[in-house]
Amino acid sequence: IFQFLKQLGIHPDWQFVDVYGMEPELLSMVPRPVCAVLLLFPITEKYETFRTEEEERIKAKGQDVKSSVYFMKQTINNACGTIGLIHAIANNRDKMNFETNSSLKKFLEDSLSMTPEERAKYLETYEAIRVTHESSAHEGQTEAPSIDEKVDLHFIALVNVGGHLYELDGRKPFPINHGETSDDSFLEDAIGVCKKFMERDPEELRFNAIALSAA
Repeated sequence: IFQFLKQLGIHPDWQFVDVYGMEPELLSMVPRPVCAVLLLFPITEKYETFRTEEEERIKAKGQDVKSSVYFMKQTINNACGTIGLIHAIANNRDKMNFETNSSLKKFLEDSLSMTPEERAKYLETYEAIRVTHESSAHEGQTEAPSIDEKVDLHFIALVNVGGHLYELDGRKPFPINHGETSDDSFLEDAIGVCKKFMERDPEELRFNAIALSAA
């Protein structure tokens, strides 16, 4: 992922770090501030059932989503890692330092006024990010899965926009508002959401969280 950020023209003043566990003492090892958390989790039958119910519940009840949340749909197979990264960076773009010729900076500027569907279409045609994504996916040994390789594993991004914690998942029709958060409590609040994913599938072990932290 570090290579990926570098190739997309992002200065290394933010970095992705592993979250080794959900307990307070392990969370205290994560460098602060944290501006996004990526969760890698398995798509299981239990999760799909929950996803359908959640969607119906939100459609019936409604939810508050700020218009400043940058959200895009996923139309490219296996691109959830790339879209998770774009969600993490796009919703923190005021904190990032981009190189002048950054392909990601240009993509974000071009797509800001687009709908989530149009952003997905634009990514399909956007050579620079797709090629970077594919080359980073194929680096290293062939047997090591890339961030996007395993089809039954899926990435989502958790971000703080305007004091609310949003879950951004290109497979869902809209962002999910998980309630209030703050810069200080964001990591703990985001991990709280990750724990809910784990509790829904207690037999599953394939969960992994990565934090976008100040370097």
